[in-house]
Amino acid sequence: MPSLVAIVVAHDSAHALPDCLAALAAEHVPAIVVDNASRDGSAEIAREAGAAVIRNPRNEGYGRANNIGVRAAEQAARILILNPDLVLRPGAADALLRAADAYPDAGLLAPRLVEPDGRVFFQPRSLLSPYLPNPRGRLALPEGDVCAPFLSGACLMAERAVFLALGGFDENIFLFYEDDDLCRRVADAGRALVHVDGAVASHGRGRSSASEPGRVHRTRWHQAWSRAYVSRKYGLPDPSPRTLAVNGAKLALSRLTLRRGACERYAGSAAGALAALRGESALAKEGLAG
Repeated sequence: MPSLVAIVVAHDSAHALPDCLAALAAEHVPAIVVDNASRDGSAEIAREAGAAVIRNPRNEGYGRANNIGVRAAEQAARILILNPDLVLRPGAADALLRAADAYPDAGLLAPRLVEPDGRVFFQPRSLLSPYLPNPRGRLALPEGDVCAPFLSGACLMAERAVFLALGGFDENIFLFYEDDDLCRRVADAGRALVHVDGAVASHGRGRSSASEPGRVHRTRWHQAWSRAYVSRKYGLPDPSPRTLAVNGAKLALSRLTLRRGACERYAGSAAGALAALRGESALAKEGLAG
């Protein structure tokens, strides 16, 4: 029975998968790649690298596809969820497993994430973490293992049974804030979120999928919609009216100044907020409502 199986969701990720899967192989971690209807040969590249491949006929979104992969990892004691642009550094998997043994109350564990410019990603709070609030405090990076209010979905390790018992990622979310939501449910269940400082991974940040026309608008739509969805889910004020007003004004100004890139960003955010106010779903937008 493998102690750890990696789940990698791919969507037009052929450029990133080789490094990601090679690092997993070097760590002796078997991988399941869930391919979200890629058009660039991602599934073939994953199979050639030795990964098991699940091919979705349509893009199921991040959380839903990860749930498919976790359910398929039937023999795994623990699962490691990671983005295609995430590369484990030597010893990272073993460090995460040692930490899991050392901290049996941990519900989620994550490595130290190093960004392309060398900065370490560590978020001291999230939209859904009322615990440990320090919005004006100066960020101090961990100097060892610490409990955290939020762990990035770029790389998460969990007991498979715990992940499934909590319902996995919320399948109403297509993209964004699904990791915030999962962290909140893990914490509400009385389990810790542990940053494992001795496990290090390089994160490409935004390189998981190849660029395509309309991607910025689509991304900003889902960011605005998902923020509204999780806010309502946990009884927080709905940010949609303000998001719509602010981005609508910026869109109008960008049109006057003929800034096409800015128009795409602000139009996406405004449209996502308006859809949330109208009660429309992210799944319906992506043709997944059925």
